[in-house]
Amino acid sequence: MSNSFGKLFSITSFGESHGNLIGVIIDGCPAGLAITEKDIQKELDKRKSGDNPASTTRREEDKAEVLAGIFNGYTTGAPICLVIWNTDIASSDYTKTRFLPRPGHADYPSYIKYGGFGDYRGGGRFSGRITAGFVMAGAIARKLLKLIRIEVMAYTVEIGGVVARDMGFDEIRHNIISNPLGCADDEATRRMITVIEEANKQNDSLGGIIEAVAIGLPAGIGEPVFDSLDAELAKGLFAIPAVKGLEFGIGFEAARKKGSDINDPFIIENDKMATSSNNAGGVLGGMSNGMPLIVRVAIKPTASIAKKQRTVNMKEIKNARIELKGRHDVCIVPRAVVIVESVMAITLCDFALKAGLIPRIIK
Repeated sequence: MSNSFGKLFSITSFGESHGNLIGVIIDGCPAGLAITEKDIQKELDKRKSGDNPASTTRREEDKAEVLAGIFNGYTTGAPICLVIWNTDIASSDYTKTRFLPRPGHADYPSYIKYGGFGDYRGGGRFSGRITAGFVMAGAIARKLLKLIRIEVMAYTVEIGGVVARDMGFDEIRHNIISNPLGCADDEATRRMITVIEEANKQNDSLGGIIEAVAIGLPAGIGEPVFDSLDAELAKGLFAIPAVKGLEFGIGFEAARKKGSDINDPFIIENDKMATSSNNAGGVLGGMSNGMPLIVRVAIKPTASIAKKQRTVNMKEIKNARIELKGRHDVCIVPRAVVIVESVMAITLCDFALKAGLIPRIIK
């Protein structure tokens, strides 16, 4: 199992959904960065389950705790260890269905891979809960990127087939602050809530699409060919359990266009190189081209639903039925917005250190 990501700014994830705790170790963070538990908690609170109809009824406090690497309000240059203690655990339902792999979950392949020794409660290491560690690391990465004027932002653009209208980054930045679904379009939000409530009544779930953007990224960031900007970002984003697809810029739509339609002509804008369009999504040849880096992330519907489904009893080797009784999100897209944002920040922070844009000591 590989639980680490990144080269110079690297994170190691640990913990299980229903274990004592979950956490992350961050290695390579420069010394002298001003950071507090409050800064980390601010990002972590965005991932919490809430009162909107999409959220799970599991109510973890998700309080970030610093165990090492931050002293007197500054990073020391040593590995940073951040943890969250699990408190709202209800594992009895998982014990009853231990040998009944849940459709859409990693129960069966993980049971085979680890010989049944893995923590099966709530999905264990394969639960979306481990992404809280990504968010804590992302809070630190965002502060480092802010030092070099790189902004990372993510937002909901689609849920259950309801699509938000296109708008500029300034409007998006303003609108998503108080939106319950992390969407910049209030009218689309109302329709999204309606389809979420309907799916909930039907004991079903919904997926959607999150768009993430990095603004201020200079040209030339990326390490072709195997550690290219888009490849590394894709690797990090696919570590989020619910992610099933990615596209940069216009993505798959490029396959349906002519070169003359999608090439982004170079221009001079404010005495700097730019392109008149951004169909490439800010990436050319695995490197940033100075335009906003744009990626869309497809999030599948929550696999845990309260409908009866077919499965197999792995112990008795016979067909069976399963009906899940646990606490699950109807739609995890709103809570995944900050996770996508955090993974992008972690990835870009690693690249910025490789490029020498961030000093090893912050003064």
